Amino acid sequence: EGEDPAATALLLPLPNTHTLMLSSLFRKSSSRATVARHSAAAALRTARRSLSASAQPQLAASTPQLIRSYPSTQVSTLSNGLRVASENTGGDSATVAVMVDTGSRYESAENNGVAHFLEHLIFKGTKSRTQLQLETEVENMGASLNAYTSREQTVYIIKTFKDDVAKGVEILADIIQNSLLEDDAIERERSVILREMEEVEGQMEEVIFDRLHQTAFRDSSLGATILGPAENIERINRADIQEYIATHYTAPRIVVAAAGDVDHSALDAAVNKEFGQMPSAPTNGVEPAKPAASFTPSDIRVRFDDMNEAHIAFAFETAGVTDPDHFPLMALQNMLGNWDSSVPSGVHSSARLVNKVANDGLANRIMAYNTVYSDTGLFGVYAVTPEPKAINDLMYTITNEMVRLCYTAEDRDVEEAKRQLLMNLMQFYSGSSAAVAEDIGRQMLTLGRRMHPTEVVNRVSSIDSAAVRAVANRFIYDQCFAMAAIGPIYELPDYNWLRRRTYWLRF
Repeated sequence: EGEDPAATALLLPLPNTHTLMLSSLFRKSSSRATVARHSAAAALRTARRSLSASAQPQLAASTPQLIRSYPSTQVSTLSNGLRVASENTGGDSATVAVMVDTGSRYESAENNGVAHFLEHLIFKGTKSRTQLQLETEVENMGASLNAYTSREQTVYIIKTFKDDVAKGVEILADIIQNSLLEDDAIERERSVILREMEEVEGQMEEVIFDRLHQTAFRDSSLGATILGPAENIERINRADIQEYIATHYTAPRIVVAAAGDVDHSALDAAVNKEFGQMPSAPTNGVEPAKPAASFTPSDIRVRFDDMNEAHIAFAFETAGVTDPDHFPLMALQNMLGNWDSSVPSGVHSSARLVNKVANDGLANRIMAYNTVYSDTGLFGVYAVTPEPKAINDLMYTITNEMVRLCYTAEDRDVEEAKRQLLMNLMQFYSGSSAAVAEDIGRQMLTLGRRMHPTEVVNRVSSIDSAAVRAVANRFIYDQCFAMAAIGPIYELPDYNWLRRRTYWLRF
């Protein structure tokens, strides 16, 4: 439950995209800064041309056999608009994921939390199965049934043996279309969710990123939490949930994706049988709307001097998943690196940020992150430090190393980042059918297609140092940021001090 940890793992760009322009609230008269800006723009144009030209489906001789022989995605569409996509990756099991194009971003301030509330209720019994019967049936199949809600999608997953795929589809269809949503179950889950909220408040990484979204996307639904505020949870009722289902659970907003030992024709027939009667338009006449994401340069600081550690999330706005700079951003993330003090190798890391932080004892955890949504994103660094007096030096180091990549990106560092990306891809494509099925569905919802691994490898291989510098200049150089910080942060520099360090003045 909660936000999918791999929600941005393989969301890949489409060729016909737009560019988001980030506002700059600071202006400088320095001619050196102007020259740097023009140089960055030229590098960006060059990088875009090279990326576009090299993104053809032509593989190098060194491309791993796993990628060369990877199955293509089969896609079909039911008469009501629901899409079915599958990849036969082999094995004795299969995963079926029902991906719904809705999440907390589609909620209002009044019903924020209803998507997650529905996810809790979906397993509490249907018109043909009690909760006990559902759990027993899934257990007897040797299957696993799960669900999670993110800001832009809701996902229901079943993993079964290959001979039980049709049965798995029937179970998913039953819980999605026929859940009872009984008042007693709603009251029980209300208490469960409130306890869950208390648990989440104790997980500082969850809290800090919720606060980061809150300040970065204030006054927009993307800044709201997935669980919603406690006052909403206490008042959400059956009518609210039914209204949400009627608006958002329509066939064109759903993809049934599968991976493993799956026969697409049989899968399509099973989905058509179970989901074929799902409405193609909202039954209440209310068309769902996704509010625009409005990035607000700002920070939120919660000072608790009694805490043992300070948690800081520092972020710049980026573009959405369809943007052509998505892959260079992934390389940029790898170049900044991540490290935890439980791993002693940080002092020898080739990532300058990690090396500096580890050797100077500035933090016991540092992590570059790249969170992307359909039309926007957050790219930055998350740090945890037990040394409040080191925070000033820590923030200088973070901003300095991020801005450094606007000016210089060594070829060997870019190649190392690309190798890490390719290794992660190999592990992903040869790994769990559940992760692959989710990625198929996610790409179908966000991109309208599924990128074959050959195209992914081609796009990663096309990244060069010019592309990395260009994307760093586009999103980092002289740009306003958002930040959330919690803990003993009395040494944390103010916003203007940090904003000044998003560029260098140099000859």
